[in-house]
Amino acid sequence: MAYRWVATSVAGFVQQLAVSYIAHGYLFYVAGRIPEGKDPARTDAKLIAQYGLDVSKWTRARQRKRGQASVQYLRHARFFVLLATRGEHPFFAAEGKRIRDFRRQPLYFHGYSIGCRKGRDGKWHASVRIERERFGELKRRFAALAVHHSVEELCQEFRRLAFEPYAPVRDQLRILLRAVNRRRAVAGLEPVPREALRWRRRAVQPFADSSGFALFGN
Repeated sequence: MAYRWVATSVAGFVQQLAVSYIAHGYLFYVAGRIPEGKDPARTDAKLIAQYGLDVSKWTRARQRKRGQASVQYLRHARFFVLLATRGEHPFFAAEGKRIRDFRRQPLYFHGYSIGCRKGRDGKWHASVRIERERFGELKRRFAALAVHHSVEELCQEFRRLAFEPYAPVRDQLRILLRAVNRRRAVAGLEPVPREALRWRRRAVQPFADSSGFALFGN
């Protein structure tokens, strides 16, 4: 199967990054934006050739057994990220101080904070949450709406939120809902039900083939 790197949606980019890459050991990254007026396809071709990315998963497996790092490339619109696992690879020398570690510095993308956190099992896991500044904006917005909108209107506001309900996002949405209902309780108003929130994440197809049909990632 040909190498795929262009995510067709924000949800697809986040899913591929967190579920397919970070969760499988791609802890190091460099992010960037292709300037307006520059052809993204040329940047794609340059980076894919420079780092030898268009290889099979079997080749990647053999490289990792030899102690070499595996590198991936992912882009949505003009925003891109290069990712690497532990090991030896020209990527580390070429990118140098620009390299970040998901365990220390999350990636911010369309209001998401995408990083890596240690779980109760002591292992590192991908973590997708609403970025702190964006979450603060949401808290202020819902606080203003809490007592001036009906239950139906508030349910619609919650359902309009574009964030996919990864576990940390669900926790943040619960915080929003509790804050709204505390204000409504003080005002003697009916609470907004839990059903206003979307609890299950939709698996999306991050890539499209040349015919335009969406395809799941590797």
